[in-house]
Amino acid sequence: MEIHMQNYHIAVIVGSIRRDSLNRKLAEALIRLGPPDFSFSLIPIADVPHYNQDEENDPPESVRRLKAAVGASQGLLFVTPEYNRSVPGVLKNAIDQASRPYGQSAWTGKPAAVIGISPGAAGTALAQQHLRNMLAFLDVPTLGQPEAFIQAKEGLFDEDGGIGAASRQFLQGWMDRFTAWVRFHQP
Repeated sequence: MEIHMQNYHIAVIVGSIRRDSLNRKLAEALIRLGPPDFSFSLIPIADVPHYNQDEENDPPESVRRLKAAVGASQGLLFVTPEYNRSVPGVLKNAIDQASRPYGQSAWTGKPAAVIGISPGAAGTALAQQHLRNMLAFLDVPTLGQPEAFIQAKEGLFDEDGGIGAASRQFLQGWMDRFTAWVRFHQP
């Protein structure tokens, strides 16, 4: 009897390009909670230029790299801060770039989850809602529950950069639901 283990590759898109980004730190800690048959890659978006329809048929190398990374993945993990009650411009731009030209979106059909961290008590609730609206239009099946609006508090991360004990059970449960969502949506 042969057993074939499916390996799933997840493209992780962090909506902050700040060097000391809490959202990058959260993404890296969540990756540690993934099961062994999942691999994760942080996809750089800082060098993706502003979307310009004049360039969509011959996009810059950074846009090609983004589209290839998304296209090669079996799922998407968006980790975003909230800027002015929405997603950061750099994230919106990356989404626009990889969705063009019309009919050639790299995002289509990729199962996704959305999470974020903020010092504020509401976490990144509005940014996540705006992102979910964009992903719905792009035909990206997005995990609905559990929602996770993470407030940056002492003890959220342990001294090794992993998820601290007080939040580990919730975030492990969240990651387990996400990975089950990805498995469910595979052909």
